[in-house]
Amino acid sequence: MSIDTDIDEVHDDTERVSLWDRVGRPVGPYAWPLTLAGAVILAAGCFFAWSYTSDVLDDLSINFYPGAVQILMIITAVFAVLFALMYRGPLNRLGEWLSSVLALRTLGLGSTIFMVLVIALIAIQSGGLVNVMPGAWVSFAGAVILLVGSAGLTPRAHRDPLHASLPSWVEILTIVVLLAIALFGAAYVLGIDDGTVFSLVVLFVGIIALTLARAGFFTWVGIIAQTHRRVLMLGAVAVALLFPFTQGGSDANMSIATQVLIFGTTALGLNIVVGLAGLLDLGYIAFLGAGSYVGATMSYSTFATIGWKPPFLVVMLIGGGVAATLGLIIGSPTLRVSGDYLAIVTLAFGEIFRLSMGNLDGQDGPKLTNGPNGIPAIPDLEIGSFNFGDTHDVLGFTLGRFANYYFALLVLLAFVITVFTRLNDSRIGRGWIAIREDEKAAEAMGVNTFALKLFAFAGGAFLAGLAGTIKAHHDVSVTPDQFIFLESAFLLAAVVLGGMGTVTGVLIGATILKLLPEKLRFVADYRLLIFGLLLVVMMRFRPEGIIASKRRQLEFHEEDEELATRIEEVHLVEEQEAKA
Repeated sequence: MSIDTDIDEVHDDTERVSLWDRVGRPVGPYAWPLTLAGAVILAAGCFFAWSYTSDVLDDLSINFYPGAVQILMIITAVFAVLFALMYRGPLNRLGEWLSSVLALRTLGLGSTIFMVLVIALIAIQSGGLVNVMPGAWVSFAGAVILLVGSAGLTPRAHRDPLHASLPSWVEILTIVVLLAIALFGAAYVLGIDDGTVFSLVVLFVGIIALTLARAGFFTWVGIIAQTHRRVLMLGAVAVALLFPFTQGGSDANMSIATQVLIFGTTALGLNIVVGLAGLLDLGYIAFLGAGSYVGATMSYSTFATIGWKPPFLVVMLIGGGVAATLGLIIGSPTLRVSGDYLAIVTLAFGEIFRLSMGNLDGQDGPKLTNGPNGIPAIPDLEIGSFNFGDTHDVLGFTLGRFANYYFALLVLLAFVITVFTRLNDSRIGRGWIAIREDEKAAEAMGVNTFALKLFAFAGGAFLAGLAGTIKAHHDVSVTPDQFIFLESAFLLAAVVLGGMGTVTGVLIGATILKLLPEKLRFVADYRLLIFGLLLVVMMRFRPEGIIASKRRQLEFHEEDEELATRIEEVHLVEEQEAKA
């Protein structure tokens, strides 16, 4: 028996196992053929028309010419065939390292849900189930057969990926291929205009990602990523730099990308306050606003209220300094409270900032922000002879205005990531984590809790202020209604959803929360409902976030201690068997 046994074997999860048993028990010895047949039928149905009309889901009405949605199910079927052959067949040796049963069950359940949604969308958009063509029903039947067949498979032990030994060039090639998929996949997703097709693509990506995660593939990827960390970092930088060249000069897509970077950079600053120090800040958007107003008032806009026009790098430092000063002002009297009281105080501060910016119009206060009208007509950045508003041709590729801001934000993001990781790995970062875990215990051990919490507030505010100065020029105008409480809530949600205390997780969370509203405009009235349901599901099934730090993962899964005990028992059994 192997150390890294299947989850169903290690955990005493009676309800889940019994549910799969109830579904798969009637199948018995026919489970594997049914699984393989289900995958083949799922793919076969994709080569026939799914819809009678051509105006549904980018046209699924042509036989032997699969549309984008049908291609997604063909890819799913290919994955199912591969994992079925790992369970029993020529790929059996590979199946010793991956949990093929869990992967097949995920594919079966995911494809069934996918086909139900597709059939429902065709019926709704075309006027009834009568417009659903036989190909869709064939693929649906294949998905159900795949689900039932995989439920009847018996989970088997698999080896620990930690002991997998492959040539270095294979591991590096795997990293390169995954990064290439991420690059062109992102370009493809951003290019989808139909909101329903975009939703189905996101669902497909989720199914495949969950399948690979449950199979244990990402565990191995994490191991080789640590082994070839420099290759991964260089590859990630290359992907980020090459992204604008995959957009064909599209300003719409690059606008979304720049908004994601602004949002992600700001969320990383909040991650210091919430993720490391454990301070619940519900008014963090005010610090981004402070930087934006500094950038606007010192710009060359006709409506700018400050006559001094220093170089933009100086403006950035001033914007970050003003935001950090506000962090010190709000932090000094309030950080002696904690928990719900701190959340209420920071929420009030965010509203006070927004209202104050609306009153600095020369009538209710000094003429600084032009009140509710804000500061419009902010010109594009110009550093030396380079104007960010101009279009540039690089190696035959057209880079527009938003691409220019994208590269500037990448530089800022790299700086913020460097600051975050250095602080996280330093003595200060360990002090923040101690405060987050137990402030009283940290204070008893000699940690200056007040000073560290104040530094977290000011440091996080400084990073948000830097992003705000670029945001002012990117958005062309700055008004008080850009900095409402809902924006603070979304920033906090990005940190929690992605994974508190991590860099990759927060960036993924920020991307999801900024990209989905842009692509789901067809359900604009229900976007907040969908967002709320997403958070509820995440908090129920993965409270540590999408990309969780190991520490928080153990905090949220106390049963892992029992898992460790069982693994030790398995070790002993293996040793006894080896001696025998």
